[in-house]
Amino acid sequence: MSSINNNEMLVGLDIGTSKVVAVVAESAAENQIEIVGLGTHASKGLKNGVVVDIDSTTSAIKKSILEAESMAGCHISSCYVGISGSHIRGLNSEGVVPIKDTEVKYADVDRVIETAQAMAIPSNQRLLHVLPRDYIIDKQEGIKEPLGMAGSRLEAKVHLVTCSDNASQNIHKCVSACGLDVEAFVLEQLASSYSVLTSDERELGVCLIDIGGGTTDIAVFLAGSISFTDVIPLAGDHVTNDIAEALRTPPTQAEDIKQRYGCAVSSLTSPEELMMVPGMGGRPERELSRQSLADVLERRYVEIFSMAQQRLNLSGLESLIPAGIVLTGGASKVEGAIELAEE
Repeated sequence: MSSINNNEMLVGLDIGTSKVVAVVAESAAENQIEIVGLGTHASKGLKNGVVVDIDSTTSAIKKSILEAESMAGCHISSCYVGISGSHIRGLNSEGVVPIKDTEVKYADVDRVIETAQAMAIPSNQRLLHVLPRDYIIDKQEGIKEPLGMAGSRLEAKVHLVTCSDNASQNIHKCVSACGLDVEAFVLEQLASSYSVLTSDERELGVCLIDIGGGTTDIAVFLAGSISFTDVIPLAGDHVTNDIAEALRTPPTQAEDIKQRYGCAVSSLTSPEELMMVPGMGGRPERELSRQSLADVLERRYVEIFSMAQQRLNLSGLESLIPAGIVLTGGASKVEGAIELAEE
């Protein structure tokens, strides 16, 4: 892709259930980047993180890319693409190899990682990430960078992430139809973690819960590395649909009502707080209490947080996250979400 002032450019593409976002960044100071372009466009081409309408998704990608190109003043030819959905699978694995020449070299690290990822993956899944968690040399644990260390036996603990081959191919097809090359697919909660988590939180132990439009993504970090990933097929769009059904109003109006008046804890509202709700099919708008809206939101958010808690309990890591839980994602911004999650 072209560059600005000969600096290296990076482009990230987040193809979400409710919108597509393209971000253009250029390298600034050491280990720093500067956002120089941003493009976003609404999309209805995905459901629960999976493409269900190629034309709609392609159109949204193209419009967000054009907007980002216009702001950044460059031509985009390739990008890194975020991927999520209930088809994502995460599991931990280990590998062991002898160390040649009594000193760990790149070849030894490559061999132990290759051994750790040598697991049977279903034919309909593809390996997305091999994320090193920890290295052990001659029973000495807690090694993050083994290169150059002396020893005779090298072990690696890794977190493997797989995704549906068909789901990734459909996303690739949409991106390619816009004239873009896919540099790599990146797990959404892994990408989010670099934006919202501090190194201290990751080192101490923290759980990230990213509530998007179609899915709620979970990632647990221990000792600086990702140790658990999961995806819940419930998120902000399900809240919007609940509002549309309960208040008998169009989904577009329900989304606006959620953003303007939504509250995830009914006790934080009062019956005296009123709002106007547009009717369906030309019917006149009605006056309803904000508390009745909060009742609808609270039920769904309780379900989302309960499922997240259940997945965390099953992982066995709930007691290993002293840094707590970090909420992110558009649907986490609703009033009362933090209070309900704590409860």
